[in-house]
Amino acid sequence: MNYKNNRWLLNKRPSGMPGNECWLLDKEIISDISKNEILIKVDYLSIDPYMRGRMNDSKSYAPPAKIGEPMTGETVGTVIESKSKKFNIGDKICAHKGWQTYIKVSDKDISLYKIENHEIPIHAYLGAVGMPGRTAYFGLNYVGKPKKGETLVVSAASGAVGSVVGQLGKHNGLKVIGIAGGEMKCDYVKNELGFDECIDYKSPDFKDALTSSCDNGIDIYFENVGGITTQLIAPLLNKGARVPICGYISKYNSPNIIEEETPFHVLGKLNPAPKHRFFVNTEWMNEWDAVTNELSQLVLEDKLRFKETITEGFENAPQGLRDVLSGKNFGKQLIKV
Repeated sequence: MNYKNNRWLLNKRPSGMPGNECWLLDKEIISDISKNEILIKVDYLSIDPYMRGRMNDSKSYAPPAKIGEPMTGETVGTVIESKSKKFNIGDKICAHKGWQTYIKVSDKDISLYKIENHEIPIHAYLGAVGMPGRTAYFGLNYVGKPKKGETLVVSAASGAVGSVVGQLGKHNGLKVIGIAGGEMKCDYVKNELGFDECIDYKSPDFKDALTSSCDNGIDIYFENVGGITTQLIAPLLNKGARVPICGYISKYNSPNIIEEETPFHVLGKLNPAPKHRFFVNTEWMNEWDAVTNELSQLVLEDKLRFKETITEGFENAPQGLRDVLSGKNFGKQLIKV
């Protein structure tokens, strides 16, 4: 059987916010699969801030997306054809193979993750119980190293990563302060997710509210945004503070990010400088199954909540990324294919 695979190919590298010209909507025909291959029909596409960095041709923790190839991204879908002993037709699979509607892939590909627990919606495996959730778990526990009674501040607290960080912090007995944009997001973070406080970075009294909420200083700052937020956080950090750096989205659209002030510059100027480092969840790949199972159990027990923005239509993937980069989405951004 022939399948028409729609693909968003990277067409040019952006300067600032990526416009539609940065991608090309391409169609290819997939006619058959080979031995040890499977064909996945994609149901949902994940949209994440890191994708903007992959569009640049610059040195980073991962190679840049290549011009003429599918835009970097993770998907979840259903196996519709299989010549594999590992995967059967009907299996639900996560795959990190880019923006496309069908994925033909070897069963040996290390990016494949079979979903075993079907009590949770499959799209959650792109969010709270997937890469963002694992990123939150590893960053907080392995880089932040929380101790009961400490104060944790989380930027982008309503987002896919930040929302999980704060909830895990509460489970660890921390005082948790979130930072988010707008009254609606702050209300959700405090009243639905159970943070002790959430501060609106758009409000005129942001600095004063941050200082008063952190009256005992900050022991862990989970960094997602950079910019003015990091500048205001820095003098509040206690001696021995730890800063897991997940990203700094406020600078991602800079025409020359190399020359921008990053969290490393801000934190490195402090005396003494807090322990801080950039991390990615692939550092702990051998623990993915165990952590995914732990997060899944928390979701099933209603101890880990999440919010999603689901946009219909594969054609809307570029706008979905722009929404994430400008904070227009609420929670995890997904594209329903």
